[in-house]
Amino acid sequence: MTVKVGRCLLRDILKDQGISIQQLANRLGVSRQQVSKYVNDKKKMSFETALNVAAVLNVSVLELYEIIEVGIKNGRQ
Repeated sequence: MTVKVGRCLLRDILKDQGISIQQLANRLGVSRQQVSKYVNDKKKMSFETALNVAAVLNVSVLELYEIIEVGIKNGRQ
């Protein structure tokens, strides 16, 4: 099975946890604009950033993005 990364789910996670973009930015030590780019799917997070975001929000890295199944690679599942 092969997959691709879909849309960022950060907006939904922040809403569910009652955390603002500014609050997350403060916790990460980055600008509000940077977090806004992730939330609005203007930029994908690096793996390191995703690890930090996941740790701050107490979620799995896999929960930060939609994971879309796109097919079978090399005839195997």
